[in-house]
Amino acid sequence: MPKTDPLKDNTRKWLYLILLSLVWGSSFILIKKSLLGLTALQLGGLRIVFASLFLFIFGYKSLSTITQSDWKWMAIAGLLSSFLPPLLFALAQTEIDSGTTSIFNSVVPLFTTIVGMVLFGVLVTKRQILGVFIGLFGTVALVLAGVEFDPDQNYWYSIFILLSALGYALNINIIKKHLTHLSPLAVTTGSFAVAFVPALLLVLYSDFFNEVVENKEMHRALWYLLALALFGTSIANIFFNRLIQLSSPVFAASVTYTIPLVAIMWAVLDGETVNVYQLVGGGIILFGVWLVNKRKR
Repeated sequence: MPKTDPLKDNTRKWLYLILLSLVWGSSFILIKKSLLGLTALQLGGLRIVFASLFLFIFGYKSLSTITQSDWKWMAIAGLLSSFLPPLLFALAQTEIDSGTTSIFNSVVPLFTTIVGMVLFGVLVTKRQILGVFIGLFGTVALVLAGVEFDPDQNYWYSIFILLSALGYALNINIIKKHLTHLSPLAVTTGSFAVAFVPALLLVLYSDFFNEVVENKEMHRALWYLLALALFGTSIANIFFNRLIQLSSPVFAASVTYTIPLVAIMWAVLDGETVNVYQLVGGGIILFGVWLVNKRKR
């Protein structure tokens, strides 16, 4: 194993965290714009297909480093993080604003802690457990406030976001425990290799190829989708897998601290309204995440 410089690694992990916040924070508005010309199934499937093709071009050689025993974990991680979330986020944003979706996504560190504790034997403190309960309370409060004060949105669709968050949490712990010996490019390319075939079948099922020729709205949406697939999916996942290797699972998941700030900025610029109840619910969630991440002095 090559020697690492702790100071440089610490600088790199914060740099990756900032870059991911900007890229993933912008992905919610790109999903919203893509849905103006594509269905949720088309968007989810094409996002994976385009990202996979890009990764295959640059990362196909890295697949040779993945052993047969690695592929078992790669298959699980790929379905949980590279196949389901792009589809579930697209479904969620057919009924929920992009800014609200990003707030719900903040539960990823909480779910990461729960999964690590229950399934991977990660030791947690009483403070972290308290943080998880506070964060989950904020999530419930956000749903209830949305149902009460924002009836135009169907908050039942937040279930899709929470399922995505659970998938990301499982993926983070799997990579940290079983796949850190692989390069970030190998992990990302392998993960999307798993997701590619079911995503392509989804695109075929959605009747995309019969509709795209004469549908001008679909043509415009594809530009947003390409940006989403290239930057918000393939490149971002390489950065994220590197971040997981450089840091703890919970630190990697804490990218969701700043994602809502970027996403809400784009949402407001696009004419969405963010009410005080959403901000309070999001604040409670992030306070819980802060408790989960807070180190003892």
